[in-house]
Amino acid sequence: MGETGKLINLHDGSSPHAHAIQSELTWLARVIDARLSHFFDAPDTPFVMPSPPQLLSGSALAHLVGDNELSDGERLVIALAIAPHVNSAILDPFFVKNAAIDRAFSQFGGQHSGAGGFQPTTETALFLLAGADTAARIAAMAIFEADRPLRRRAGITLGTVGPETKAFGNLLDISVHRLIALCEGTPPRPDFSPSFPAQRLQTSLDWSDLVLPRDLHYSLGHIIAWLENRDRILSDWGLHKQFGKGFKALFYGPPGTGKTLTASLLGKRTGMDVYRVDLSMVVSKYIGETEKNLGLVFDMAAEREWILFFDEADALFGARSATTSSNDRYANQEVAYLLQRIEDCESLVILATNLRSNIDDAFFRRFQMSVGFVKPDASQREQIWNNVLADVPLADDVDVRHMASEFALVGGAISNVARTAAITALRRDSDTVTAEDFKHAITIEMRKEGRTS
Repeated sequence: MGETGKLINLHDGSSPHAHAIQSELTWLARVIDARLSHFFDAPDTPFVMPSPPQLLSGSALAHLVGDNELSDGERLVIALAIAPHVNSAILDPFFVKNAAIDRAFSQFGGQHSGAGGFQPTTETALFLLAGADTAARIAAMAIFEADRPLRRRAGITLGTVGPETKAFGNLLDISVHRLIALCEGTPPRPDFSPSFPAQRLQTSLDWSDLVLPRDLHYSLGHIIAWLENRDRILSDWGLHKQFGKGFKALFYGPPGTGKTLTASLLGKRTGMDVYRVDLSMVVSKYIGETEKNLGLVFDMAAEREWILFFDEADALFGARSATTSSNDRYANQEVAYLLQRIEDCESLVILATNLRSNIDDAFFRRFQMSVGFVKPDASQREQIWNNVLADVPLADDVDVRHMASEFALVGGAISNVARTAAITALRRDSDTVTAEDFKHAITIEMRKEGRTS
């Protein structure tokens, strides 16, 4: 970095994150003033862009700029996107009208928001970066490409104004979770919504609570070893030419055998956030929406090193019938897009299904590991029972070993039984859970599964 990329330290005890944003917006105001003065008063003279402030050491903005080697121009676009959320008055100078035609200057771009504020567009950014210089504007357009850091890493979004939106008339914005991350220094964790079809998975359980056969534990240990040592394997051991940083795993097995819990615990064990992608929200009837929504999920996963967990993956990756309609063809295009993003993802991606045979063989070769979850045997069921009931007050007639050997329940079902039995006991004002409470709860659980014994 040059002079503008140097870091300065903040010694007054205040948060560096908010101060960094304040400095960027002050710089943005200076750039707007300078650009407008040049546009109106001296358009034939060279324009001198005011220098950006030095980056505050330890600020989220400094990390964003440094980690992604963002240019001064890209910093200015980020500040422009932030301004309407933090200090919209900075953009008021753009409300000046062209007196000759009594309307806003088209060169400034922008839209008037419902609250009376000025909402910048990509054209506004191009004006600040290049003024009326056509060649400079064309050169500046490149920073808005979808695979550039401004979109992939900084979280800048381009929204359409209407069906006839010009190529660079898109609304320039930044998502709320990105804004909070920059202002407060917290990791960006988006809210679950149709535009972000992924929800964070968390668990209060620990790795010791995961009761699985030894070979399954070995397979999971293999995944952990990759996540913890991949830089060494790829760089020091020279395998970066053959492999990327990503790892794809298939979890298959009956419901309740621990697939989702395992994904959550892998995140907890490695310190990585786990996000479950809701496939029912993925496929959109609007062309392009699926790619946009999924693109944000994968971009965030790449930036923050998330684990992505696709539950009931056979809904999208199952064996397909012949393509007979345009809907079928578009669905196949969406699957192809999703597969390509999974292929390119540099983090851990887990696809889960109840049956291995539900996954199309064409997809299976893309996994680095396949982990089959099985129903626990009597010994494992006893361990699960003991883990679940560790703090539950049990009556003297409760025989955990008998329940484990007599009833072939999976871990999820055992948890359900424990909850139902506890509720039953409390409804009759009992201080302990009895064998009869468990018997009643087990009967209910088996009926849910269509079993009577």
